[in-house]
Parts: sequence; structure tokens; C-alpha cells
Amino acid sequence: MSNMETPEARELSLVGKVEMRIALANDVSLSKTLNTYLAPLLLKLASDFVISVCQHINTRIKPPSIKLPVATLLRQYKDNHNTLVRHFDLLYIQHGIDRLAISERLDLLPTLLHGLRSNAEESATHAASLFNLLLKLLRSMILPARGSKEDVDLRVNLGLSDKPDDASFVATWLGKLILFGIGQAGATRCPGLNTEDCRFLQLYGKKETWTPNAIGGLSLVETKVVSAKFLASGAFVDTERFLPALFASADPNSRLSDIGDDILKRATSAVSFEDPILVQQLYEIYLGTRAAEGSLPARVPLQTKILTLLCKSKLASAFVPQSIQIVEEGLAAPKSAQQDTSISPPKQGLEASKLRSQIFAFTNWLARISSPADLNTFAPGLVTQLRTYIENQGWPRYNTETSMPSAGELASRAFGYESIGLLAGACPDKILLEPELSLLRWLFVSLSEDPSGKDISISIEQALSSVLGGLSADLSPNLESSLTSLLLHHMGLHPLDASDTEGSNPNIVRSTRFIAVRFANRCLPYRSATARWIDILAIDGGINERSEVLEEGRKGLDPYWYRMLNPINDDDFGSERSLQAPKYDPPGFPELMEKIFGAESAWDVTDCSSNLNLANAYIPALTFCRCSLLHQALTATKRPPIIDGDWERNIDVLIANDEDARNSLKEYFHNYSTFSTENQAASRALKTYLQASYTGMVSSGGGDANKGGDYLLELCSLLPNAVYIGLSANILSLQKPVFSTKKALREIASHVFGLLASLEECSDNETQKMLQVFDQNMGSWRQAIGSEAFRVHGSILATAYFLSRSVSRRNIPAGFEEKRSAFITAVLQILNNSRDKMLLDAVLVAISELALFGALTPETVPKPYSFHDLVQNSIEKAKDGDEKATTALGHLALQCREGSDDDAMLSYIIIQLYELHNVRQPEVQFAVGAALCCAAIGWQSKSLISALDIQGPVPVSPARRSNLPSILDEVLSKCKTSKPALRQASVIWLLCLVQYCAHMQEIQGRLRECQVAFKGFLADRDSLNQESASRGLALVYDKGNKSLKDELIRDLVSSFTGNTGLAGKGNVSEDTELFDPGALPTGEGSVTTYKDIMSLAAEVQDPSLVYRFMSLASNNAIWSERAAFGKFGLSNILNDASADGYLTQNPKIYPALFRYRFDPNTNVRNSMNDIWAAIVKEPAKTIDLHFDNIIDDLLKNILGKEWRVRQASCAAIADLVQGRPLEKYEKYLTKIWELTFKVCDDIKESVRDAAMSLARVLTGVLTRGLEAGESAASSSEKMLKQVLPFLLSPSGLESGAPEVQDFARKTLLKIIKSSNGNTLRPFIPDLVGRLLALLSSIEPEMINYVHLNVEQYGLTAQELDDARLKNIRGSLMLEAIERCLDFLDENSIPELQQSLENAIKTVVGLPSKVGCSRVLVTLSTRQNFIFKHYADHFLPLALKQVFDRNDTISSSYAAACGYLARICSDEAILNLVDSGRKLYFGSDDDRHRVISGDIIYAMSKHATDRFNSLAGDILPFVFLAKHDPSDRAKTLFEETWSENVGGSRAVLLYLKEIVNLASQHLDSARWSIKHTSAFAVADVITLSGNAISDANARMVWPALEKALSGKAWEGKEVILKALIQLAKNSTFWSTDQKVGEQFEKIVLRESKRNNPVFRQHALECLGDFVELRETVDMFPQVLGVTKPVIEEMLSDSDEMDVDSKPGGPSSKTVAELTLANALTALLKSINPRERSEKDLVGSLAETLELMSRVRTGTASRPTLNAMYDAQKELFERVNGVQDDALSGPLETILVEYVKQLFGWREQVEQTRLKASEAAVAVARIASKGTRIKAALTESLASARAQERSVSVQQSLDRARKMVEG
Repeated sequence: MSNMETPEARELSLVGKVEMRIALANDVSLSKTLNTYLAPLLLKLASDFVISVCQHINTRIKPPSIKLPVATLLRQYKDNHNTLVRHFDLLYIQHGIDRLAISERLDLLPTLLHGLRSNAEESATHAASLFNLLLKLLRSMILPARGSKEDVDLRVNLGLSDKPDDASFVATWLGKLILFGIGQAGATRCPGLNTEDCRFLQLYGKKETWTPNAIGGLSLVETKVVSAKFLASGAFVDTERFLPALFASADPNSRLSDIGDDILKRATSAVSFEDPILVQQLYEIYLGTRAAEGSLPARVPLQTKILTLLCKSKLASAFVPQSIQIVEEGLAAPKSAQQDTSISPPKQGLEASKLRSQIFAFTNWLARISSPADLNTFAPGLVTQLRTYIENQGWPRYNTETSMPSAGELASRAFGYESIGLLAGACPDKILLEPELSLLRWLFVSLSEDPSGKDISISIEQALSSVLGGLSADLSPNLESSLTSLLLHHMGLHPLDASDTEGSNPNIVRSTRFIAVRFANRCLPYRSATARWIDILAIDGGINERSEVLEEGRKGLDPYWYRMLNPINDDDFGSERSLQAPKYDPPGFPELMEKIFGAESAWDVTDCSSNLNLANAYIPALTFCRCSLLHQALTATKRPPIIDGDWERNIDVLIANDEDARNSLKEYFHNYSTFSTENQAASRALKTYLQASYTGMVSSGGGDANKGGDYLLELCSLLPNAVYIGLSANILSLQKPVFSTKKALREIASHVFGLLASLEECSDNETQKMLQVFDQNMGSWRQAIGSEAFRVHGSILATAYFLSRSVSRRNIPAGFEEKRSAFITAVLQILNNSRDKMLLDAVLVAISELALFGALTPETVPKPYSFHDLVQNSIEKAKDGDEKATTALGHLALQCREGSDDDAMLSYIIIQLYELHNVRQPEVQFAVGAALCCAAIGWQSKSLISALDIQGPVPVSPARRSNLPSILDEVLSKCKTSKPALRQASVIWLLCLVQYCAHMQEIQGRLRECQVAFKGFLADRDSLNQESASRGLALVYDKGNKSLKDELIRDLVSSFTGNTGLAGKGNVSEDTELFDPGALPTGEGSVTTYKDIMSLAAEVQDPSLVYRFMSLASNNAIWSERAAFGKFGLSNILNDASADGYLTQNPKIYPALFRYRFDPNTNVRNSMNDIWAAIVKEPAKTIDLHFDNIIDDLLKNILGKEWRVRQASCAAIADLVQGRPLEKYEKYLTKIWELTFKVCDDIKESVRDAAMSLARVLTGVLTRGLEAGESAASSSEKMLKQVLPFLLSPSGLESGAPEVQDFARKTLLKIIKSSNGNTLRPFIPDLVGRLLALLSSIEPEMINYVHLNVEQYGLTAQELDDARLKNIRGSLMLEAIERCLDFLDENSIPELQQSLENAIKTVVGLPSKVGCSRVLVTLSTRQNFIFKHYADHFLPLALKQVFDRNDTISSSYAAACGYLARICSDEAILNLVDSGRKLYFGSDDDRHRVISGDIIYAMSKHATDRFNSLAGDILPFVFLAKHDPSDRAKTLFEETWSENVGGSRAVLLYLKEIVNLASQHLDSARWSIKHTSAFAVADVITLSGNAISDANARMVWPALEKALSGKAWEGKEVILKALIQLAKNSTFWSTDQKVGEQFEKIVLRESKRNNPVFRQHALECLGDFVELRETVDMFPQVLGVTKPVIEEMLSDSDEMDVDSKPGGPSSKTVAELTLANALTALLKSINPRERSEKDLVGSLAETLELMSRVRTGTASRPTLNAMYDAQKELFERVNGVQDDALSGPLETILVEYVKQLFGWREQVEQTRLKASEAAVAVARIASKGTRIKAALTESLASARAQERSVSVQQSLDRARKMVEG
């Protein structure tokens, strides 16, 4: 074998040598040895011998002075993968890390962080230890300022930039640390963390890990804060620290949550909430993993925060199971949670309420954002859960048996209803659309029966509104049936009304009729007759029904509003395709009639005996049926009426005036009735409608009953006779309405009677019966009054209609001629003799009807009357302005023949019609025009279109050949007259001729002349003439052919340009005034409608437009009453113009026309809007095409000369910019704002209002864009960059116009409120400065006046300032400023520094100055990280402002100084304290001491940590200053002291500093400071009590001695009492003779002061001090002090003069206390131990003599009480030193004391009791002397006999017993 050593032996040898070195090394060299050998030694741990060496090392390294090679061991750990080696490496690292210097520890961080994730993967136990080491190192780490270069480089310096996995690992575990909490004993997990996480953070079972007092233990709270700060540094990127920041922000510790909120603000934008990993993490943290060792759900505040974030994630809706779990657990604890005892039950209170609210918000978010597939998955279950939640509370009524619902529970109930609605509306197929509609029924019942309050009902209505969308699709027949059944049921329910069909239900608390009608209108198709019936039921509510129910019912019956409420989709709405959608199909007329008026309906009109229930809705229902029938008929004839807001009126116009339409309808209804054998339903429906109309007229009795007759007559005029023959069977029932008290009903019923009775099929017997009744009534016309007159009126009309229609039908009954002759005779008699206006009206109508249908001709007038007489009477009535008489003349003229004797009569009538021009009633002139048309062409006149109410040939009338030309000639000639009345009449006549006779060739050939005539009226001052002419011109243009139109245009051009053309009065210029001056004032003149229209035509250089616009010149009520003039074919004209290319050739019209649409003149505005609607078929496209031209025109005219142009331009721009992208008008924006603000200062108020409205629109556009978030961020930012500089410019906030300033300010506030940080940040510095300056300007000026006169209003200046301060703190302006500050970052803060500094120095007024201080406070709290480096700069600025004269401003800046002290440097704080100290001691202004107190108090309150760190420097000053004589300063310093010091003895901690400081200022030249220092010294002694040591007492004594020097001053007695207190609680003075003598000297000196108030206290102190001087006889000195005082008090001098404060002691009180204290001091000074018996007897005698004098005087109760107390103590002292028997002079003097003891006379019980107690004290002495015993026994017996008080008696008995035994 070889002699060489084996490797093992060699290693053992080396290890042995190392062990030897270690063993031999002393403590000094051991560190060096270990530094060299420890790490290599650990590599040999495979050997057991090495382990024994390690054990030895463990023993040697216990002294803390021995350092270990931690860095080497850490590197070895990272590089070596041997588990045992790593274990020992970690062991020694943990042992030695705390022994390193801070710099050495921090050098370990990069190495420690490197590979941390891989270390955790290899060994979780080791990773936990390493992480714990990291936490320890973080405590020593000073983080660089955020945003600094060091902060930016921190990630690189720590090596995390190259190892993002390690950074992510550290951030994750720091986040888990923030979630970690030390729970109950035995708990293995906590919210958000599983068991393994908790074990990791607790180092796998080391209980002392989080015990701060244990070795190596950490404070969990402080470690969390340090970790959060580390997370906020540049070591991590936003994505890594987002979740930890979220956890921190929800922590209950504000120190942690503030840091978390700050990080979260910056980190949120860096993460994507559509990241599936992040969303998964959020769900897991919220819910926990729920396994046996899984994590618990997060705490409630964190859950609330997580839900807020999930509501921003669309992806979150895809996590269906988790979403369901969140909602289920939020509403009720799930079974798993109830069974798992480790899971805490649901919490109650505010946090739980917030969470529940957020859960409902999350539910709403899911309903809106989830995909249909996901909704189908979870929505049904959630709805069931929500329903269960509500029903568990009690449904439909809240269960109040157990407890009343809280506000939170009611809010949850409301949220529950809303969520159900949203989910059901979003997923109708799975939830809502089931056969029974159970959920919808449930919601309806909830609405009707839930009495929880208004808020709950609003939520239920909102839920039902959400459900509407789900039911808007086409429903299946079964669902539609279920829905209609439900709605009909709820239409019959009323609050507290047993009207439902299923039984009485008294639980109804609110009506559901409105919701039911809404559902009918939105969920059921228009074709549904039942839905329309529901609308009718809504209308039946009448005056007792809510207006919205009535309105909704009316909308449901109107097809236009139905389409508005139910658009197909936004893109196609209004297109031809969408309007033809099946949903819009009208209800079938047969089905509709069957539903409303059929046999099974509420109005069974087939049953004559049925009553008309629902009377309020009968006529509206009939009107709807009428419109539906006519609409379908017109549509079938290719003449569909326009469906718009005037749908019914459009039908009326077509029926009344369109001859072609009427002919088509007659043909349609002829075919309709012809095919009735094949379509029984249609025929039956038509007859039902006629019967319903008839019934409505006969039976309804309502105010609109006549409408039933109108509808009947209207349809009968279009129907063959055979269709309505059946109505004649009930002709007798017409008698009641014919004799009705309502005129309109009588007229209609009479007309119906004539129509039916004239049928051949009508019963002659019944007709004759009726006629006989009518004859009888007419026969009594002379005596008829009241109701009889009504009967006569109806009889005349009914007979006239019967006779006229009989002639027209050629159905001449027997005796007709006689009947007609008699009737005409009666009519003429009434006409000639009656003065009853009603009867005369009836007669004139009768004449008119008879003449019109040929029943009254010149030949048929009976003798002795003549046709001329008839005409003449009618003329007389017409001249009185009777329109009916004028119409009758026209109809009489129709029966006159040309070329015969009648021709003269015809001419006479026409002449007389001309003479009616003197009647100044336009309505009469229109009647004259119609009469002239009848006279001219008879039945060919279009004015008689609607008069023919019987189908068949036109009634026979004489032919006309020459009348029309002659009449036209005459009217044209009269148009040239200058007589005003005739001019007005002639233009109206001409208008009627063109309207009614233009189809005649005679008119066609002379349209040019008519145009000239009309033109002549355009310059008239009379507005009606202008309007008539304008309509006439439009008619002329419309009636002419193409060549005529061209000729008319050329003529017009000539008249405008002044060239040769149609001359005459018709020529007008652009400036012609057409209205009277002042009729339409502008401030610069007058304007007219025509000037505007002609100006528009001139602008676009197209005079032909004038003709197209003339028909829109007026909206006078007269035109609306005559449908013929309602719409003169405007649409056709303008459509024709578009087709001809006029507008294409003249694009200039669009800018001008667009502006005129907003003209302030109503006529102009309405006209232009009609024009725009007619010629612009695609408004959006047209405006986009001509946008630049339009806006250029508006910007040009917004500063125009005319106010109306400026006003219109403002309104037009406002309309133009709304809804359009910014890019469209971005280049104009600055100019728009500039011009808008200029016009805001316009001289005209209405223009200013329009400009302000425009400004509000611009603001709204901007703020909506800002609120839209990222989707509109770019455009909003662009707009903001243009708008904000302008608002801050001299044109905005600095404008001279108050309105502009005010609006600019409000606009800024809206912008700030709506903006996000990125958009607003560049402007924040300037904004903050400007807004601060504005705070004072917005305060009402009256405040300044009140401030100067506060006393007059019973206020103080401070009270007013407090109110102002409260108003400022709640102001929107300050809120906006603080919002700006929230958006600050590191880059914007330097600019803010300059702006804020300038504001602090320059702003004026309390609001602005207080605002500046608030900004400093906000920056110090909300933005402390970025503002920290500027705090030192702003602290001196704030300190300067503290000196403001206003106390409120001063206090505000003092508070700001306190907040700034939180973040400023120590040096700055020391300067601040020093400034406060100098301010207090160095200023002559007493107010400065208050300011100093404000500053120090603010610092202690708002920067407590910093204050406490400097407490040794500050609190001594605070203690001294809290004794300031000023109450306000004293209060401030007292509060500062009490809030920062615990217990009265804490003064001992600062005793030396307080005494030194007081000593310095006891020599102050200012009395207030000197006294304050003296009080402080005294208080030190008082608060120290008996705990003061002699050393401290010696320290205090010089200052106290100095404080007591000098004369007496108010309060000095406190200092003197402190001296006595010091003497009582210390012994140094009694052992030091000089000090003791000085004490005595001071007390005696002060007792001799002459100040009465002070002297009483000094004497009291003298007595107390004498007691303490037990070894010294002070009687002579005390007697020398007290005897003069007592004698003075006993003298007869005037009452002493006491100078005391108000409310202080009176002179009498002072005198009594002075005397009492003097006697007490004197008695206390008798020291039996130190005086010889002789001296003792002498002192007792002298004292007794003084006491006797006091007693014989008027001794007060306090004096006697004090005297007895002092005697008691004297007797006790004498007894203590008198051991021998009493005798001689001493006993003699004591006997005298006993004798005077009970000489109390009539004293109060208290005094007698004190005397008896003194007797008890002397009783102890009495046993030592016979004389004194006898004297005392006698005195006691006498006193006992006289005493009544039990307590005194007991005391006396005790004394007696002591004497006796």
C-alpha cells in the first residue's frame, strides 16, 4: 500500500486545521477567520465531522459583534444546488444579516433577487426564507423619489430588468403579503390566500416570524407599508404591480390604501381587462378556490374593488360559472359556505351594502355585455336567484313582521328588480317568452302590489321597460294571446278597487295601466285590434286618469306615433321598405269593428238596448275606426294619405277638397258593397261602423256626439244608398238629438234626418210623424223660448234637409208641394219677423240648403212672398256680417237663370255681394268669394265638392256661360282700387276664384292678369292682403302650364330688376316695407316675411323660388279653418322645382335656407322649415355636401348688422355642430368660440340668449366627447386644445362681459368634470391658477357689504367667515380644482409650481386665498409622492400668508403648513418650529402668538409622525405657550399638548427643557411672555406633584424664585401656591438653610403685598408654609404680617377697593377670605414644640384677643369656619406636645379658648359642627387639667341642650364622652 493520504483523510486534515483555527481565534479575529473559511467549509458538509465543526461554530458566533460572510454565503447558495449546503448557507445568512451595516445589507439585494423564482421552484422552504430576508432588507432601503433618475434606474440596478420572471415573482408575493393577516389561533388560511401561501409567509411554522419583539421578527403592518412603497418604485412595471396595488387599495390601513390608490391610478391604464389570465386571477381572488386548503374569498372591500374592475371587462362575461357564483353568494350565502365553518358568514353593514350594490351593477353589466350564448347559459338561473332573493324579503309586500327594512335592504330590492328586467330583456327567449309569461306577470303584480316606496316602484317600472325590448319582436300567436290577456287584466285594475275579473283584490297599491298601455303599443303589432282596444281603454280614463296614460293611449291609436315608438331599425327608419313592414300594417277593418263595436264587445251597437259604457272613449274609438277605414280605402285607390303628425287632418283634406279622391272613394265603396255577398265580414263591418256612428250621435250624449253624425254623413256621401238604408228603420230615434240643447248636435242630427228620411225605403208613416212634430214646433216659433226654441231650431233644419234631399233624390212624396210651400212660407215669416239669432241662423241654413239642391227656386216662392223679398232679406242679414246669409245668397244666385228675368235678379245678387266688401270680417269675404263662384259657374265650383252628400247626378241648376268672365273682370278691376276694405275683399275674392274656378278656361286664359293683380297686394301694409296675395301667387304658379310659368318668372325678374315688365303698383324692391312700422321691430327698423323670402331668392339668384315660397308666408288661424287653403300644393311645387334642377343649379340656397330655418320670426322659421322639409329629401347628406358653405355663411352673418340674422346664425351653428364628428368643423372651432363669446355681449338680449345657447351646445358636445372615454379621446383632446386656451384668454374668463365670464367659468367646470387625466393634464397648471383667482370673483358682492356691517345683522365677522369657508369647501369650483390636482404627474408638477406660487402671492379675497391653502393641503395628501420635493419650497410661502389680517385665511394657511410638514424635510420642519417660536417670543403683536399656536397645532394634528419625531424640541415650547393669557392662543397650545402627551406626569420628561426655556423668558420685557413663563414654571410643579425629585426641584427652584420676584400681578398667586406645592413635595429646601430662609423670605414678602385680591391668597400660602416649618418658630413674623391685616379688616373704614375682573370675587368676599386666611395663618404659626410655655401662653393670649375682637364684630361664616378649623389643629398640636398635667397660665388660657368655643349665637349648622369638632380636639387636652375639664363639661352640656342638629349632637356627645372617660 502507498504511504500517501487518501482524499478523505486529506479533507479531514484540512477540516481539522480549520476547526483548530476557529477554536484558537479570539472574538476579534474570529470574524476574519470565518470570512475566509466558513463558505468553503460548508461545501464539505458530506462529512459528519464538518457538521460537528458547524456546531462548534454555532456556539462561537452567538456574540453579536462577530460578523459572518453573508454575501459570500448568499452567492454560494445561488450557485450551489446541494440541499444540505443551501440549508446551512441560509442558516448563517439569517444569523448574520442583522449584524451587517445598512450599506452592506443593501448590496445583497441584487444577489438575493437574482433567480428567486427558480429558487422557489427548487425549494419552497428556502424561497420563503429568502423572501423573508428580502422583507428585512426593504426596511433598511431608502427609496429614491418617484420619477427621479435613480428611481428609473432602480430596476436595472437591482437586476430585475434582465429577469422579469423574478420581478413578477417578487411582486406577486408582495401582493400576497398585503393580503396576509394573522387570524385566529389555529387558522391556516386567510382571505385571498390558501394554506400553502400562509405557510410560506410564516416560514412554514415559525410563530415568531411576525412577532416584532421576537428575535428576527417583523411588524406585519410596517412591512406591508414598506412593501407597498417598494412596489410603487421603479423596480417594477405597472403590469407587475397592478394586482398588489389593488390589494393595497382595499386595505383598511389608510397608510397602505393611500399608496395602493396612487399606484392603481397609474397602473390601471397599463393592463388590459380583456386579458384572460388577469380576469381569471380576479375571479379566483374574489371567490377563493374553496378546496380544503384552498384560498378563502377576498375581504368585502377587495371584492367590491374587483367587481368594479370586472365591470370594465367584456371578457369577464365569458366566465359564466364564476359570474353566477358571485351573484348567488352576493344575494344569499351558498350552501357550501354555510357548511364550511372556516368561511366567515356574510358580513352586514356599510361594506356589505356597498358590495351588494356593486354585485347588482355587475349583474347589469353582464346583462348588457354578455354574448347571447352566455346569457342563455346563466341568465335564467340568475333571474331565479334574484326572484328568490326578493321573495325571501317578502313578496309582493315586504315582510315587516320580523323587522322593518333598512335603507340598504330597500336599495337591494330595487337593484334586484332592475337586474331582473335587464337580464330578461337581454335573454327573452329563455326567460321571458314562455307560454304563461310568468315573469312578466310577476313584475306586473310587483308593480301593482309592492308598497315598499316610490324608489322601488321606479325600479320595477325600469325593469318592465327593460323587458319591453325582449317583447318587441314578432310574437307567436300563443304568446300574443297570453300578453293581451295579461294587459287587459291590468287595464281593469285600480288602486284599492275590486274591479279585476278574477275577484276582489284590495292589495292593489298603484295602477299598472300606463305600463300595460306601453306594452300594448310596443309589443303588439299595430294590426292587433286588441292592442288598439287597450289604447281605447286608456283614453276612457278621462279627467281622473294620469295624463301620461291618456297620452300613451292616443299615441297607440295614431300610426305615426306608433312608428315613432317602434322603429324597425335606426338605419332604415323612414325608408319605404321599413314603412311597409308587416308590423305597421293597420288592423283589418272588419276585425277592428268586431272587436270594438261587435256583438261581443263593450259597445255592442247591434243591440239597440245596450248602454254606452266607457263613454269617454266612445268618440275617440269611433274616430280611429273612421280614420282606419278611410286610410285603407284611400290606399286602395292609390291616393294614400301622408302618415305624419297630422294624419287625421290629411285624411280630412283629401275627403273635403280633392274631387278625384272623392270620386275614387265612391268607386271603391261601390265595389266594396257590390262584393259584399262574397265578403260578408266587410259588409257587416261597414254597416256596424254606420250603426256605431249613428249610435254615437243618438246615444252618447257627450260633448263630441256630433262627431258621430259628421262621420255618418261623411261616409254616406261616398256610399250607395243601399248600404245605409238600414239606418232609416230607427229614424224616430233622431227626434232626441234633433231637439238637443247642443246646437252642433241639432244641426248634424237634422242633416242625418234629411238624408235618411228622403230615401224611398224609409217608412212614410214614421217620416210623416216626425214631420208633423216638426210642423207643430215651427208653428210655435213666436212663443218659443229656452228648450222650445231649440226644438223650433231643430225642426226647421230637419225639414229643410228633408225637402232639399227629397228633391235631389227625385223622391217626391205625396203632398210634397204643399209641404214645401208651407215650409217656405214659415221660413219667410221667421226671416221677416224674428229677432232670435238662433232661429235666423236656422232659416238661413234652410234657405241655403233648399236653394242649393233646387227645392227653392224663384218659381217656388209662395205668394204673397217673392224671390226678391227673400233675396233682399238675406242681403240685409249678410250686411250684418252673417256668413250663413252670404252663403245663402250664393246658393240663391245658383238658381237664377241667365238671359231671363232671373238674370236681373242674378246681377242684383252679384252686385249686392260686391257691396259686402264693407263687412270687415275676413271670414265673410271668403264666404262672398265662394258665393261669387257659385253665382259664376254653379255646381261646377270646387267649393261645392263636399256639399253633395248624395250619390247620383249633380242637382239641376241653370247653366252658366257669361257670368264668370264678367265677375272676373269686375274683381280684377276692384283689385286696383285704393279703398282699403275693397282691396282686402277683392284680393280674397280673386283668391277664391283662382282656387275654385281655375279649371275653367275663362280663368286659365287670364292667369297672367291674376298674377299681376296679386303682385299689386304685396306692397300693402295689411298683413291679410299680403298673405292672400302670396297664396294667390302660389296658386297661379301651380295652375299654369310650363310656358305660363316661364313667362311669370320672366315677369317677376323684370319687376325685381327694374327692367321693363309688368308695371304698376305690384313692383316691389328688396327694401319695401310690407308691415306697419314697429309691428316686427328689430332695433334697426321693421322687417316683413316677404323681405326675408325675397332676400333668400336674391341670395341664390333664383327669383322663381319666390312663387314656391309664397304659400308659406303665413300661419294665420283663418287658413287652418279652411282645409282648402291648408296646403296649396307646396310639396308638389318644390318637388317639381327639384326635378327641374332649380336647386341643383343654385346650391347657394342651402346656406341661406339653413340659416333662415332658425329665424326668430315664427312665420319665417315655420315657412323655411316647411321649405327645407319639402326640398331636402336627405338632410344629413345635403348638409354634409354643403357643410363648408353653410358654416362659412353662418360665421359671416353671426356678426351681421341685423339682430335677427345674428340670432339665427347662433341657433343654426348650434344645430349644425351637434352630432357631427369634430373633424368636420375642427378648423372652424376656435373661430366659432371666439364669435360666440363676442355675440354673448350683444346689445340685443335675445341675441345674447341665442349665443349663450350656442355656447352651451358647444360645451355639451365637448363634455359628451370627454365623457365617452377612449372612443372619443382623440377628437375630444383636439377640441380641448383649441377650446381651453380660448376660454382662458381675454375673450373668455378675462372678458369684460359678466355673462361671458360666467359662462366661461361654468364651461371650464364641466370640462374638468368630464375630462380624463391625459386630456386635461397639459392645461392643469394654468387652470389651477385661474380657477383659484376666480374663487373670489364668484362670491356675491353682497358678502362684502355684510362683512362691513356684520353688527347690523346680529353676526360676528368670524361667524360670517366661517359660513364663507363652509361655502367654499363645498363649491363646485374647489371641487374642479381638486379634480385637476388628481390628474397631476411628475411632468406637470413643475409648471404647477410656478402657477400656484404666483396665485398664492397675487390672489385677493378670502375665497381665493383659502382656495390656495386648500390646494397645498390636497397636494400634500393626494399627491404627496410627486409633491414631496416641492414641499420645502411652498412651506415658507404658506408661512408668509399666515400673517394675513383675516383670521380665517390665517388659520387656513396654518393648516396648510401642518399638511406640508408631513412631506417636507426635517430641516424645513425645524425652521417652521423655529419660526413659530420666534413669532411667539419675538413679536410685540399679541395676534402673532395666536398664529404661532395655529401653526404648531396644525403641525401636530396633520403631521403627527413628524411632530413626534421632534417632540423634544417642540413640546417644551408648547407647554410654556399653553399658559398664554390669550384664551385663543392658550386653547391652541393646550390642545396641541393634550393630543401629543399622555398623562400629567409626562411633564417630567421635558422638565429640564421647559425650565430652561421659561428661565430665558422670565426676563422678557413683555409682561405677557414673562407671566406665561411664570405660569409654565408653576404648572411644572403642580403637574409633577409628589413625583418630583429633589434634583428636579433644585432645577426648578431658580426659575420659580425669579418668577416670584417683582410686584404683585394678576395670577401671581398661582406661582406662590406652586412654591408651597414645591415645599410640600420636596425636601431640598429644608435641608439647605439658605434656600429655606429664601422660601420664608418670599412667603413673608408676598404676604405683605397690599393688593387685596392677591393678599388673600398670599395669607393662605403663609398659613400653609408655616405648617411645613415645623422646626422653626415663625409666630412673631406671622403676627407682624397678620395683625395689621386683621385690624384693618376690623376697622370701620370704607369697604376695600378691589380691582377684579368682571365675574370675579366681590369686595366683601375678598375681605372675608382675607380675614379668615389671616386668622388661620396666625393660629397655624403657634408652634408648641418650638416655643417656651411662657411664649406659648403669650402667643395664645394675643391670638385669643384678636379672635375675640373678630368674634365680637360681624364675623362671617367663612371666617368662623376657618377659625374653628385652625383652632382644632392648634388643640391637636398642643395635645401632641403636652404630656404633663395642665396647670397655671397655660390651663387658664386654654379655659378661655374653651369658653369662647361655643359662643356661636345663631350660626348655621356647618359652623356649629366645626365648633363641635374643635371641642372634640380640645377634649383630649381636658383630661389633663381640672379647670379646663370643668369648663368644657359645662360648655358641652349647655351646647348639647340647645342643639337641634343630629350630626352636631353626635359630635358633642363624642366630645363629652372623651371628657368623662
